[in-house]
Amino acid sequence: MRTFGDLVYPSAVRNAALVRDGLLVLSGSLLVAICAKIQVPAAPVPVTMQTFAVLLVGAALGGKRGGLALVAYLLEGAAGLPVFAGPVAGAAYLVGPTGGYLFAFPLAAFVVGTLAERGWDRRLGTALLAMAIGMLMILTVGATWLAVFLGMSEAFRVGLVAFLPAGFLKVLLAAIALPVAWRGVQRLERGSVEP
Repeated sequence: MRTFGDLVYPSAVRNAALVRDGLLVLSGSLLVAICAKIQVPAAPVPVTMQTFAVLLVGAALGGKRGGLALVAYLLEGAAGLPVFAGPVAGAAYLVGPTGGYLFAFPLAAFVVGTLAERGWDRRLGTALLAMAIGMLMILTVGATWLAVFLGMSEAFRVGLVAFLPAGFLKVLLAAIALPVAWRGVQRLERGSVEP
């Protein structure tokens, strides 16, 4: 099944597909970087639109490209580019309190993208489930890593439970976006075929 990324550039030529995929991966990493800067400060982990973008990128690009977009994002941050939510970048940031959330991003994008490739992004119910699975993966891995710094009880409280309301809102927004967008694509495709 195709994803939104497949609509961007025709893949008739093998090199064209490689260029398209590379541009989609880099665009996905850029979207996550931009959304990382949209935040409400909170200690020890800020509330950002970053996880919303991770879910959306995974669903829009599919498992492989979505996962690669988030690997590219981590590599960009490790190289020192200011893509993370905080004011600093570099490899050391990846082993700080937010490291678990960051390392969960490629896995969550891959899983959500793989579910989207199976059509889960076409209907609200399955899109909600796919996005919720991705969000729970991010929060669980992130809170588990945060426990190294804060202890399990405190990490669970501030790194998982505290994020559930905002996480639910992001899941809902991402889950609504994809089925609505697919309906728009279907209307456009029908319009281009009709006389």
